[in-house]
Amino acid sequence: MTLLLFTVGSVQASSIITVESKGSSARTVLGSTVIPYKEVTLTAQVPGRIDVVSGDVGSMFSAGDLLVKINDDNLQAKRRSVLAVLDSAKAALSNSEVQYQREVVSPRSKDITGMPGMGMPAMMDIYMTRPFMSKMLGDSDDDYNRYSDLLNKSTGVAQAKSNVMKSWSSLNAIDAQLKNAISTAPFEGMVLQKMVEVGDTVQPGQPLVKFGYVKYKRLRADIPSILVQSLRKDMEVPVVINGTIKTNAKVSQIYPIADAARHTVTVKFDLYTDVKASPGMYAEIYLPDRGKKGTKVLVIPKTVLLKGRSLPSVLVINEKGKSELRLVRLGNAQGKDKIEVVSGLSAGDQVINNPPTDAVSGFMPLND
Repeated sequence: MTLLLFTVGSVQASSIITVESKGSSARTVLGSTVIPYKEVTLTAQVPGRIDVVSGDVGSMFSAGDLLVKINDDNLQAKRRSVLAVLDSAKAALSNSEVQYQREVVSPRSKDITGMPGMGMPAMMDIYMTRPFMSKMLGDSDDDYNRYSDLLNKSTGVAQAKSNVMKSWSSLNAIDAQLKNAISTAPFEGMVLQKMVEVGDTVQPGQPLVKFGYVKYKRLRADIPSILVQSLRKDMEVPVVINGTIKTNAKVSQIYPIADAARHTVTVKFDLYTDVKASPGMYAEIYLPDRGKKGTKVLVIPKTVLLKGRSLPSVLVINEKGKSELRLVRLGNAQGKDKIEVVSGLSAGDQVINNPPTDAVSGFMPLND
């Protein structure tokens, strides 16, 4: 008895409706590719042999994690050599500063042993022999001699400081090269492609790995310049990814310059975070084409479709007033509850809405 009431209720819920047509702007389908939100290619900065390649394609890393390391034994040897030169330069600077201070405190030009005269005692040498020799030879000036000695010692200090700075610069250059021998993740992301393996020899500029931020994904498409006019930032367009995933994408970036050879403009579209897509997948983008006139499309409620069928089908009322099964080809969704019919129906056809699951040709609603 309960089953009978359920069947009656289901039949009474069915009704006959008319297929309607509505205006639809013309659209153009273009191919695109799923890309990471951002992507970088890490290249070798120094020559050498690859010692470490972390993970594999698809491996996730945090910012700062080691990705690739180039052998740096030669650079380490150069660094030790530069450190030895730096220590020597520091010692020379220390000695030069001491010699300068000695000249300031105890001038060489006034040293009583600096120019001994004729075997006479030192005091007599200072007050008798040196003045006599200076007047006789005319080639000695105590003040100028002192200035010359101070300048000589200060020059030695300046040269020693210069050598220390030169050694520090060499050390910093070596440290920079050592840093360049290591490639780390610039941000949280995934290894998209590996171009080298452990043991490979690389040269500066050679690509090592491609690394991308894949938490958010985008579509990248080269769009004819005539179609770009219909796009604006944050505009949403329908997309189909990998032939199965239907969703919308938002315009995030429109390049300001067109390709001169192909007359296309690169446009990027942001995907929703819940869309399951991988970088490299093919996607179709449905763009409005303002250069074409709009067309009429047939629209039916989704409840018209018979449930549990492998192919989309509906029950159509024929000229005899009876229902018959008909296969239809569906297009894009028209809002939340309706869908486009590409073929199988005509405008004005009458179909059964909300038919029961077991309905077949000949079924008619009870209230008809």
